[in-house]
Amino acid sequence: MQAALSTGPSTRADPTRPDAEAQAGWAALDDPAEWHAFGRPLDGDAAAGRWESQVVVEGMHCAACAFTVEAALAQVPGVHKVEVNAATRRARVVWSAGAVRPSRWFDASAAAGYRLLPAADMALRARRRREARLALWRWLVAGFCMMQVMMYAYPAYIAQPGDLAPDAAQLMRWASWVLTLPVMLFSCGPFFRSALRDLRMRRVGMDLPVALGIAVTFVVSTAATFDAAGPLGHEVYFDSLTMFVFFLLTGRWLETRLRDRTAGALEALMNRLPDSVERLGADGAFVRVAVRRLVPGDVVRVLPGEAFPADGIVTAGDTTADEALLTGESRPVPRPCGARVLAGSHNLSSAVQVQVESVGQGTRFAQIVALMESASLQKPRLARLADRAARPFLLAVMAAAALAAAFWWQADPGRALMVAVAVLIVTCPCALSLATPAAMLASAGALARGGVMVRNLQGLEALASVDTVVFDKTGTLTSDTPRLERVYCRQGLRPGDAVELAAALGAQSLHPAARALVSAWRAQFRSPPAWELLSATEYSGMGFEGRLRRPGDAGGPARSLRLGSAAFCVVDPLDVEAAQVHLSDAQGWIASFVLAEELRPDAVDVVAALRGQGLAVQLLSGDRAAAAQEVARRAGIGTFQGDCTPEAKLRVLQALQARGGRVAMVGDGLNDGPVLAHAHASFAVGAAVPLAQARADFVVLGDSLAAIPQAIAQARRTLRVVRQNLWWAAGYNALCVPMALAGWLPAWLAGLGMAASSLVVVLNAARLARPAGSAG
Repeated sequence: MQAALSTGPSTRADPTRPDAEAQAGWAALDDPAEWHAFGRPLDGDAAAGRWESQVVVEGMHCAACAFTVEAALAQVPGVHKVEVNAATRRARVVWSAGAVRPSRWFDASAAAGYRLLPAADMALRARRRREARLALWRWLVAGFCMMQVMMYAYPAYIAQPGDLAPDAAQLMRWASWVLTLPVMLFSCGPFFRSALRDLRMRRVGMDLPVALGIAVTFVVSTAATFDAAGPLGHEVYFDSLTMFVFFLLTGRWLETRLRDRTAGALEALMNRLPDSVERLGADGAFVRVAVRRLVPGDVVRVLPGEAFPADGIVTAGDTTADEALLTGESRPVPRPCGARVLAGSHNLSSAVQVQVESVGQGTRFAQIVALMESASLQKPRLARLADRAARPFLLAVMAAAALAAAFWWQADPGRALMVAVAVLIVTCPCALSLATPAAMLASAGALARGGVMVRNLQGLEALASVDTVVFDKTGTLTSDTPRLERVYCRQGLRPGDAVELAAALGAQSLHPAARALVSAWRAQFRSPPAWELLSATEYSGMGFEGRLRRPGDAGGPARSLRLGSAAFCVVDPLDVEAAQVHLSDAQGWIASFVLAEELRPDAVDVVAALRGQGLAVQLLSGDRAAAAQEVARRAGIGTFQGDCTPEAKLRVLQALQARGGRVAMVGDGLNDGPVLAHAHASFAVGAAVPLAQARADFVVLGDSLAAIPQAIAQARRTLRVVRQNLWWAAGYNALCVPMALAGWLPAWLAGLGMAASSLVVVLNAARLARPAGSAG
């Protein structure tokens, strides 16, 4: 095996070895400047630390292929973790830049028979189109030859004894043999290549039984054609062989189209960024440059129909944008001068100039892509069980075929071999391996189009069984940013000065209360607070502590402040009962702020929809009990609890689970990390939450809570479809295997059954691509 993983040139012809052109292309990937195009650093040291790369695997279509790629890459020194998903044909590789270069593990996979391509390779779509055209040609050749062979085989089926002269019958057999050659040499090429690769690597893949069945059928029929009195009998099966290949290619082609419709959604999202964009130069002229050369502060011009290349602010012009895949908002949204635009969204109306704020991995687009990539490579529990069962099942199939041939050999050697062929063909476990991932990925694609990113595929299985939904309040049931309604101040301090101090301290936070204070200051003064933040520490669920100083007063003393709850700021809540946020210093209370929280527009309908699904709904909040009670009353939630620290929320959640409840937690992802992580299933809501740091199984991209009951309905549909697929795969084999062993199943019908089995599973899963309604 070590020799197989060598990166040096091969000394003998081997179709699994990479060619010189491919090796030269992989060597280009060793340039660290290229790594960001298909991966991201996991450590601070990008030059020598760990990297996570996303690649596409060519030639893979089953669980056994995925096992092989994982095993080949795992043996490369410096590769720490490999996850391969056969349904999406993608792999996630975690590797150390200080120990290995990408060309090494690219070559290792090629040596195992599977070429890798960077997931962001712009030529990937063109390669897939070429592969699809070639697959279509194989299917057309098999179909044409099948019809011609059937034409020559038909007279033998209807002729009475003496009607067909021996020389005419022999001529039609020879014609059938000639017409079968293109099928064997061209249409069956993928099956034979895959089987030879499996044999060379000393493994059992799902194409091995198929290739054996095809080869045995052709050998038996050829022997009967040229030596009718020989030991293999006088029957020919060219019609069954060509029909089997045609049915198999039909099923595989349709299956590939359906799977690519789901897996292709990720590729389509990744390719939403343009290759180049017009950037404003020092001379005032716009020059087209590659998107990867943009840096924050650049000004670019985006034309109608183009995608925005980075996150930024519109500095000239007004337009509308399509942000459907980024926020879940299906209608075009206005983006006037001064508005923020997102990388990956499309400019629809007119040319605008945008000042770049975030590029590359720092954009919201990159965070969404990272979530989708992570989800597409995960293997849910049911999928892992099916994959583990697939390889022993293949070995059992080979043993059953051998036993069937031995049993029938004494009576009729030719029939014995054809019975073995039928057993080999009919029992391919492709349907079993596809049952779960096909359904999960179809659902993930449907949810993504509805504005919900699936971060953990296993979460779909857990979400289908929840009986209780627990909501956080601030930023979840209520809008992202509250409105500052009233300010109470220490005597001698103006309300505006208090807001300025609070805004300066809270400017670095994403908490809704802090954003409300910053927004209130900016709305009035249109400028940042005139304080310099020297240090700040956030205490989860309590508030912020920091030190401020006036700019230019380098020698002056810094002012230590606290912003947060009454307990954190040592404020008697009875003194300022209506306030939710307080400000204090070393001398004590400074100010208190009353924030007006508005329920999200669809909160009441969502709670009603969840109850309509038979779910209990509760509210947990770190805010005052009175505020939590008021929001619960307005939303129609009967069970609530306020004054909850993150630890208290976790204790309530664990108590629910100890009583047998299966809980879904919905939070804003800011101070709800522990409960989001410990819930059976969890949602992070809020556009301002950094997606890459979310601890939830699902991330709601837009402002609508309606996605939550829809996701639960979709999860329930998904689990039903997975169970249907598994029962179908098991029932199909339970019915067809005895028929094949008894000799009642001809090879062509076995091929039809095998192709239909996988196709039924994929078609059933494809129904999940249509989002479920909010009820049911």
